[in-house]
Amino acid sequence: MAPAAAPPDYLVLGHLCLDQTPFGRALGGTAAYAALTARALERRPAIVTAAGDDLDLSLLEGIPLQRLASAGTTTFHNEYSAAGRRQHLLARAAALDAAAVPPAWRSAAIVHLAPVAGEMAPTMASSFGHHQLVGLTPQGWMRTWDDDGLVSPAPWTPALPALQRADVVVLGVEDVGGDEDELERLASACRLLVATEGSAGARVYWNHDVRRFAAPAVEAVDPTGAGDIFAASFFIRYHQTRDPWEAARFANLLASASVTRRGLAGVPVPGEARQAAMVWTR
Repeated sequence: MAPAAAPPDYLVLGHLCLDQTPFGRALGGTAAYAALTARALERRPAIVTAAGDDLDLSLLEGIPLQRLASAGTTTFHNEYSAAGRRQHLLARAAALDAAAVPPAWRSAAIVHLAPVAGEMAPTMASSFGHHQLVGLTPQGWMRTWDDDGLVSPAPWTPALPALQRADVVVLGVEDVGGDEDELERLASACRLLVATEGSAGARVYWNHDVRRFAAPAVEAVDPTGAGDIFAASFFIRYHQTRDPWEAARFANLLASASVTRRGLAGVPVPGEARQAAMVWTR
């Protein structure tokens, strides 16, 4: 009899998506980018999601997947310009709740809550223990959409229970519409907040301090998923070191490398993580 597979140590919850991009239709969603990044960083990822039968999951082969049945798949149309990303939500899959998590997966060392379209309640964060590192990318609770599906920032206050429970919160400055006052208020509500700023890098708010980490200059091909790769890399490195400055530098390097490749090909490739871990100057 073959030995039972070890339970996951990186559990990500959120919708897998169908992304309509300038380069064509592709598998997307934070859950996909984070799980593949975790695997590249030698973790054992697993995904809890909801999606329709129309979604090709072949790129996630080998990653345990709990998929709730859904009439459709969360679908985004993304356009990029010098002004940033313009996004439309075209369809949304079924909601997720804690009951969807297999019992054997509940003790994962790192739990990544990754809503992209309000598919789970913020109270989901309280479903996991304080011995686990709960990482949160709350963009799905900080956006709204109009009748045409045009996505725009929304108030973050309803997500407060999750923000206060999470050990680390990673979001993009664009998630608050670039509002610096709002970002400061968010930082005061979180134990550890990281705000990514695209090609400018990231800033870390922790222990009444804020530090900026510049991103290396690269020739960008596709920014899709860079923030998700940053978040997963940060959670994993922070779990290893408990040093948010080191985690930010590490995640910055991997996210910057990711934009030189398209789509899910942006997840870390052999050697990148090792090189990023070696480059550290205080």
